[in-house]
Amino acid sequence: MSTSPGLAVAAVARRLGVAPATLRTWDRRYGLGPSQHRAGSHRRYTDDDVARLVVMRRLTLDGVAPADAARAALAADDEELDAHRGTVSFDERGADTGADADEPDDPDDSAEQEPPSRPFLRAVPGGEAAQAPGPRPLGVREAPRPTRVSDVVDAAIAYDQRTCDRLLRIPAGGDPAAWWSDLVEPALERLAERTVLAGPGEVPEVVLANATLGALREYTQASEDAIVAAGGPPRNHPSRMRRIVLVFAAPDEPLPLAAHALAASLASHGAMARIVTGPANVHRTLEIVTMVRPAAVAMVTTQARPDLGIVHAAHEANPSLPFFVGLPSDDVADELPLASTVHRVRSFPGLLHELLAVVR
Repeated sequence: MSTSPGLAVAAVARRLGVAPATLRTWDRRYGLGPSQHRAGSHRRYTDDDVARLVVMRRLTLDGVAPADAARAALAADDEELDAHRGTVSFDERGADTGADADEPDDPDDSAEQEPPSRPFLRAVPGGEAAQAPGPRPLGVREAPRPTRVSDVVDAAIAYDQRTCDRLLRIPAGGDPAAWWSDLVEPALERLAERTVLAGPGEVPEVVLANATLGALREYTQASEDAIVAAGGPPRNHPSRMRRIVLVFAAPDEPLPLAAHALAASLASHGAMARIVTGPANVHRTLEIVTMVRPAAVAMVTTQARPDLGIVHAAHEANPSLPFFVGLPSDDVADELPLASTVHRVRSFPGLLHELLAVVR
């Protein structure tokens, strides 16, 4: 293992020619993340980490599925890693060598490339020169283009709620879990990296949050209507409430969108879920768990160091109750209760599958 000071995510992204969001997704989903810890700073990528990412990158470019490529990268031995160390260029001055390019063949990011001239600081939403599309021949319809992450981000920064609502609408029969992981979550990550000069009442994150919640509400209501129309019981029928999942957001979660996406994803598989909103201190959490008697409890958060007090309290009062915690990083993983019924899950799809295995 190299003794170099290590590289930050932006530097590794430039080295590989992928977006920083792609590296974060590979870390979260496949465990291909930075392994070096330095006091008072973020984790850093070692030479071995970068070599494994080179293996991952080259396999995906060759058409290998990301999950299979990740397994091969993690299983690479020292000899194979040696062959990939130092095989890609790196501009130490931090020049843009493709850090904003999306990863092809990876479902975590859309296939387009961000225009290199897009400014990081946008003083006037929509102020960039728009290219007028050329005329189309009469009678020829333009094929609908799949929604791209950058489309959603641009609509949010332009405070265009109507367009954002349209872009994030989940089609009938769609998969809200894939919609969240492939579109909404990357859009939130990219938006968090943007600096915007906004006017009073203009918050891009709120535009995106409103569109996300509206899409989940509309999709869930349509699914419920279809169940009832087919002769099934309504959502509050006792038969459907018997195997309910309680979903908590971490205390002080600014936008608990992941909790809502998880509940909608469970509902799309026929499982019932309820999101605990409002203050959820220890006392109130225990009251709710006792009253509802859920089949499982989940807490999902985007915070690096969330307060895990409700997890400890709920587990101590209900030691046999399955508890699943979705944590984006390893910073507080060792602070979870050590019990067979308390599970730390690294990814949103993993959290969904674990819960479905319990409630089914």
